[in-house]
Amino acid sequence: MRLKKIKWNKNTADSILFVPAMLDMHFPLIKYAFFSKDYYPVVMSEEEGITDVGLIYINHDMCYPLSQFVGQMKKALDSGRYDVDRVRLLMPTGGDACRGANYTGALRRAMTLAGYGDVPVLTLNVRDYEPENMMKFDLAMVWRAMFGMYYCDILMMLLYQTRPYEIHKGDADRCWKKWIKRLSRDMISGRNLSLLYMHRNFRLICKDFARIKTDRRVKKNVIGLVGELYVKYCHLGNWDVVDFVEKNGGEIHVNGLSYYALYYMDTHMVRKHTLEAKGAKLLMKLLELIQRDMIKALKEFGFFTLPPYRQMKREAHGFVNYNVRNADGWLIGAEAVGYINHGVEKVFAAQPFGCMVSHCAGRGLYPSLTKKLKKGCIVSADVDSSASKLNYYNRLLMLMHGY
Repeated sequence: MRLKKIKWNKNTADSILFVPAMLDMHFPLIKYAFFSKDYYPVVMSEEEGITDVGLIYINHDMCYPLSQFVGQMKKALDSGRYDVDRVRLLMPTGGDACRGANYTGALRRAMTLAGYGDVPVLTLNVRDYEPENMMKFDLAMVWRAMFGMYYCDILMMLLYQTRPYEIHKGDADRCWKKWIKRLSRDMISGRNLSLLYMHRNFRLICKDFARIKTDRRVKKNVIGLVGELYVKYCHLGNWDVVDFVEKNGGEIHVNGLSYYALYYMDTHMVRKHTLEAKGAKLLMKLLELIQRDMIKALKEFGFFTLPPYRQMKREAHGFVNYNVRNADGWLIGAEAVGYINHGVEKVFAAQPFGCMVSHCAGRGLYPSLTKKLKKGCIVSADVDSSASKLNYYNRLLMLMHGY
């Protein structure tokens, strides 16, 4: 599929779109899906003091990620770098619960208190939640997002499995950056965004990482990370858990974002007898096809991955309740089961303090999972503005070295 070249910039697009930092390893490519004549995307990068700023406008009892979103957006608006009259704030929403719906109104109230009540808050969803405030998107944007998601999935998994063992420090990061740069050119130009090119690139990327000289004689502690979306994929949300594990002699696995995309479609989009549901079923089949191809490429070159989405779901039968569909729902437990069943028997579950889904569908389930599986260890820890990072890291160290 040949797409138009991205040629819009901050001055030519109609609006400047603030995108909350949620996906550290995916936004380097997925961000190109947001470019259009309507929007110039800016992925939030502010970090210093954002929690304190966010808590001025967000009740402490509300979910931790929201305080980070508000803090980042408020600091960006205050920076003077942007024409506030052209700014739009994006809140990715599932249309179900938690961030799926509640965050949108909470963000608007926070911005009003902060003096930016006139700045529109847009939703990004496929369930007609606040249709009057939905961000505009088209097929080209969806196509770029799909390519960005899968390329970043495979690059993330390869980087995390190679970097802890590299002989020459920095080789894995340089390989990751090289491919991000190369694939960014394709995303911008609109060229080479075909399934055939993706199939070829999957294998070229794996081959490149497999060439990196590594020393795997020393057995490292391998940790599987599960949890709420923001906490799993953003270093601000998980308090740099990937860096911490690697610096303490471990290796960490973070499952691909494509599993969440398939889970969401499976639990929310294909259940109705509508034209949209039929379209979603076709898209889901395409996404599953690409995921299987990605997994095949990883295994061909000796890298680890959880099984394809459908298989992982089947293997979790009897361990999780498929009716728990709010937010990350049963996917949290299913990934934990998948890790333990496929050789990663140490699982770290990070969750925002007070997150009902994480505590009910996650923490409330972990003891029964290990009891039924008769193996593995799942340790959970909360991230929150008032929580102790020392306690958080101690629990992680206990999992790494005490089990």
